[in-house]
Parts: sequence; structure tokens; C-alpha cells
Amino acid sequence: MPFEKLEMTPLDSNGAKIEGKRFRVLFNPTTYSISSSVTWTAQASRELNAPTLTYGGGAGRMLTLELFFDVTEPINGAQIDDVRKETNKVVTLARKDRDLGRPPVVAIEWGSAPLTGPDFPFVGVVSALTQNFTLFKANGTPVRATLNVAFTEFVDPKIDQRKLDPEFTTRTVKRGETLSSIAAELYGDPALWRVIAQYNRLDDPRRIEIGRRLAIPKIA
Repeated sequence: MPFEKLEMTPLDSNGAKIEGKRFRVLFNPTTYSISSSVTWTAQASRELNAPTLTYGGGAGRMLTLELFFDVTEPINGAQIDDVRKETNKVVTLARKDRDLGRPPVVAIEWGSAPLTGPDFPFVGVVSALTQNFTLFKANGTPVRATLNVAFTEFVDPKIDQRKLDPEFTTRTVKRGETLSSIAAELYGDPALWRVIAQYNRLDDPRRIEIGRRLAIPKIA
């Protein structure tokens, strides 16, 4: 069974995937790292042997990838003459989008995410990018490169608030269920299936796998 390729998809201003701009990396990274930090403020105390700590909030996670690109051999039967035709797909994610007025938020997907605490899909923005070109044709055209790219997690305040809301819940899909039937049961209106589909970023809302866990947001 072939390995699934890591994919990147820019999101529009509503958080929906722009499918026409989805692309796969040439080679999957051999490693990736995710870091995060939490802010605590220390206040010294004469009565205690250690300072008291006050929680100051959490910082977004950061995903760091090292991506390898090589077009010295044909890719899927097609010969690419300049590796920048592939690396520029990533570079574009760090540039200001004319319609958005800022670089796009990106959904990064790789294989099937676990049911709890998934690293992927990771939704974030490019916060650092370094391109290293390492092999060239006689005319100077680069054909091999390594990109080191860091994504900082992007959190939609409304979505994050729903996740922290005690009424936020999840639902595991059972045999015979559809988004409409789930929406009818939980919201009392089958037409609200679109809320669940959009929130879970489902590519094909008509086909949902049995056993998939869906996030069910609260509706104000």
C-alpha cells in the first residue's frame, strides 16, 4: 500500500478549503515537530519556598517541516525542468493574498488522524520559511531543494470558544446514519447538516465513514 502524501490546502475567509489550490508535496518529510508553550507569571513570596504561579494563557502550537524536492527524475511520468515550479507552491503560502489582504491560513493533512489529540489536520499560517537550493543544471536552473517551513497554529476565536463550551460535544457515526439524521436528532432540523459538515471540513458530506467521530458545535 503506497504512503499517503502530505497535502496543503489554503482556506478562504470563511475557513473553507479552496480545493483548486490544494497540492501534495513531492516527498513526505522524514520527521516533523510540534512545539507549544504556556505562559505563567511567577510572583515571589516570603512565606513560601517557591514563587506562586499565575496562568497567563496558552500560545499556539508550531509545526515545523523539512521538505525535500528533487526533479532530476520524472515525476508521475512528467519531467519538470525547474524545482521552483514545485517549491513555489509552498512559497505562495507565505505571501500576501490579494483577495484576503494577508497570507492564507493553510490546512495541512497527512493520512488518517487519530480520534483524539490529532496532529493532523494542522491549521496554521506560515511564520518562517527558508529555501535551500542544492543542485543545479549547467545553466544555473535549480533542480533540487530543501525547504524548512514553520506553521503557527491559527485558531478561529468562535470555533475555539465552542470547543471550550460545556455544551460542545462529539458524535461517533453509526451504521445507517447520515449528516441529516444526526442534525435532526441533535438540532431538531435536518437542514442543519451543513453546520456539521463545514465545522468538520468534510470533503464529501454525503459519504461519512462508520466510526468517524464528528465534532458537534453549539448553535446559538
